[in-house]
Amino acid sequence: MRLVTVFLAVLVALAARLRGDDPERGDVPGWVMITVMTAALVLAILIPFREAIVDAVSNALDSVTTGG
Repeated sequence: MRLVTVFLAVLVALAARLRGDDPERGDVPGWVMITVMTAALVLAILIPFREAIVDAVSNALDSVTTGG
């Protein structure tokens, strides 16, 4: 009986998704905008501070690899 209930629930969810009524579907343009804005923030931070970031990462890796 439980298997039938699960199967029916899956069918209802699939039918809702095909109709476009799925509340979990999300907002694709919104996610695209968030991704683009995040990339812009990374570039805005990276461009002026690139040398300092590279030096900090290099120093951190050197201290780990040399044991110091």
